[in-house]
Amino acid sequence: MPDALGWRHKFGVVAPSTNTIVQPDYDDMRIDGVTNHYSRALIPNMAVTDNQSFLDMIGLIREALLPAIDSVLTCEPDSIILGVSGETFWDGKAGATAMHDRFEERAGGLKVAMGSEACIAALRCYPDVKRIAVITPYMPPGDDQVRGFFDDYGYEVVRLKGLKCGGPVVIAHVTADELRGTIDELNGDDVDAIVQCGTNLSMTQVAAEKEQELGKLVLAINTATFWYALRQNGMNDRIDGFGSLPRNH
Repeated sequence: MPDALGWRHKFGVVAPSTNTIVQPDYDDMRIDGVTNHYSRALIPNMAVTDNQSFLDMIGLIREALLPAIDSVLTCEPDSIILGVSGETFWDGKAGATAMHDRFEERAGGLKVAMGSEACIAALRCYPDVKRIAVITPYMPPGDDQVRGFFDDYGYEVVRLKGLKCGGPVVIAHVTADELRGTIDELNGDDVDAIVQCGTNLSMTQVAAEKEQELGKLVLAINTATFWYALRQNGMNDRIDGFGSLPRNH
């Protein structure tokens, strides 16, 4: 017998305990008969002041993800969404594939949606997009991983700006005006699309607004990931209010 509310699909969502943006973003995109069930990957709200402390944070998140998957599996979800970003870009295409396989195995063979793979699936819906600009909340080591990942898939990263946020919680404090300004700074005739990484940046509505204003794809990773999770599980509902990707593809 199907779940009374999640009669179409139950997503098990794993996100860092410090993340306050993934849950409302995914719930805003939720469609009838689909429910989201969150498991927190426990990490401290640590200061991130340099490259090493950023790498330390990444390591703590990575260690916490598998236990969080174990926790959410107890509600018997139909598939898993990883509501994390940086780790899914690590070590390029090969690293992302290995991570996906590792988490799918831990989830007992359930499908897993990851942000990095979702971005590629989204970009492939726009065959004219070859050159991109990227926004992240990361320190330089994270930015290097993001750039390398897109390079592996044949996308030229023309410009990239890492916001160097000072800890995992304060990523969510970046304002819409700051994000709009960063998009304008990165935009140019040499850029076909703008891609945002970092699931704790509140970007879904800003991206939809700027896409309409600029006349080119502006892709928020939370929009891409939830869209991808729906599509890989056979749900093709069109969703308005989040830009062209979930509305048209």
